Amino acid sequence: MRIVILGAGQVGASVAESLVSEDNDITIVDSDRERLQFLQDRLDLRTVTGNAALPSTLRDAGAADADLLIAVTQSDQTNLVACKLAHGVFNVPTRIARLRSADFLESPALLAPENFAVDFAICPEQEITEYITRLIEFPEALQVLGFAGDRVALVAVRAYADGLLVGKPIKEMRAHLSQEVDARIAAIFRRDRAITPSGDTRIEDGDEVFVLAAEEHIRPIMREMRRMLTPVRRIMIAGGGNIGLRVAQALEASHRIKVVEGSKARAEVIAGTLKSALVLCGDATDEGLLEKEGIEEMDLFLALTNDDEDNIMAASLAKRLGAKRVLALINRRAYADLVQGGPIDIAISPAQVSIGTLLAHVRHGDVAQVHSLRRGAAEALEIVAHGDRRSSQVVGQRIGDLPLIPGATIAAIVRDLDHYEDLAYDGMAKRKRRGRVVMAHKDVVIEAGDHVIVFCLNKKVVKKVEKLFAVGFHFF
Repeated sequence: MRIVILGAGQVGASVAESLVSEDNDITIVDSDRERLQFLQDRLDLRTVTGNAALPSTLRDAGAADADLLIAVTQSDQTNLVACKLAHGVFNVPTRIARLRSADFLESPALLAPENFAVDFAICPEQEITEYITRLIEFPEALQVLGFAGDRVALVAVRAYADGLLVGKPIKEMRAHLSQEVDARIAAIFRRDRAITPSGDTRIEDGDEVFVLAAEEHIRPIMREMRRMLTPVRRIMIAGGGNIGLRVAQALEASHRIKVVEGSKARAEVIAGTLKSALVLCGDATDEGLLEKEGIEEMDLFLALTNDDEDNIMAASLAKRLGAKRVLALINRRAYADLVQGGPIDIAISPAQVSIGTLLAHVRHGDVAQVHSLRRGAAEALEIVAHGDRRSSQVVGQRIGDLPLIPGATIAAIVRDLDHYEDLAYDGMAKRKRRGRVVMAHKDVVIEAGDHVIVFCLNKKVVKKVEKLFAVGFHFF
């Protein structure tokens, strides 16, 4: 596929890295020549220096022959103009734009073909906000991801020495759960090495374990894996930028929020925007300020500034001063891999959080959802099975009879997803899609329309998985 990416920032660079590894023909455009040179030295792609909103730049980038344009510059206006040009001048079939302003996102008519011609809009800041709020619902988790309209949850937890399953074979998990609860351990990462689990695999202290189950069953399963933490009530946020403000707005009605912002002007703006959160003007790396504001009473400290080093320092300091749990937003993957599991409980890569939604529109076949795992090292896919026994290699087949793809595991199936029912769990009544969750045991037969959750320990196997599910194509 010929793909033109506009913007070589964190999102654009992460998208380029993911797509180049899948044998796509990539051209990336940016006005920063040094940044482009850095990417060209690392990745097999073509670069064009220039203004992404100009027809001449898009022409130089090969827009006339492109199958897909991904506009992810820092400017909404540039991204919108580029999509309009790609549609009206260069006839690019598919156009994706990053939009930060709610004005555009809340007015779908503006994105229609007769206007800015955006086929799909992504808002990384909003996706990161939703990601963080889900983590707060499950404070024991390292990662919480939803599939099939959140009918299924994939949760990553760190196993601890006194956990009921530590030191025991995975197959004994069923004995600890009620008959109504079923789950699948999709993968284990031990000392950064991926392990494909079998029934005889024993979980060790410190393992990073990925568990997949119906959303209402996640809490009892997590009790088996590790000690449950008290619910998060008090939260301190370092940084009142786009993400910090969005998170504070999402949480202030149900939590006690304090926001620490270094800029006086920005602090005044967000103080006027927030309803009940307390906004402080100061430096989140100031030990005296954190102590004065009761950091030791905080259930969660969120370092959400735009500076990796400040986030690492602030989160590490907050942990040392008594915050129960700390999370840091870190753009550089090397930094995130280095600090998570030390003083920082969770390190989030913004680009990797937001890239999954975009990849779902690039993958071949009917891929409904893509989640990047462990900061891009692995992926979980939600693929809709189509066809019949004659046109598909998976429909009508037992999971145990499917061609083996080393590094890929079918973890679960969601069936009849278009039906709804009222569910009650965690003391609340919720109307959810009724889709029946079926754990992927060997005798389960895949049916047309099933949403199949596939865990890929290595991104290199993704193409093989796509070919396996493609209608009319053959794996062999």
